[in-house]
Amino acid sequence: MKIRRKDLIDDFTIKYPDATSALQRWIDIVKAAKWASHADIKMNFSSADYVGNGRYVFNIKGNNYRLVVLVVFVEGLVTVRFVGTHREYDNIDCKTI
Repeated sequence: MKIRRKDLIDDFTIKYPDATSALQRWIDIVKAAKWASHADIKMNFSSADYVGNGRYVFNIKGNNYRLVVLVVFVEGLVTVRFVGTHREYDNIDCKTI
């Protein structure tokens, strides 16, 4: 899969360096993946949740952080829409971000 807006992850890891290895692991897995469906995502990330409107939420670093991405299966594209703490996540609408 191709990852767009990885800069959001890069900026986040500057502020929260403890998330770096977990986010790098997520990046490595996604880049190597060829997801064609929700089931494919669940095979790599069993705790990933589909929240609607093409968006998936991933728990990062033992659920300390949240990552919201838009997945377009036919294009092989994952666009980072949000990465943040639980508190920050609680203040967004993950279906429209």
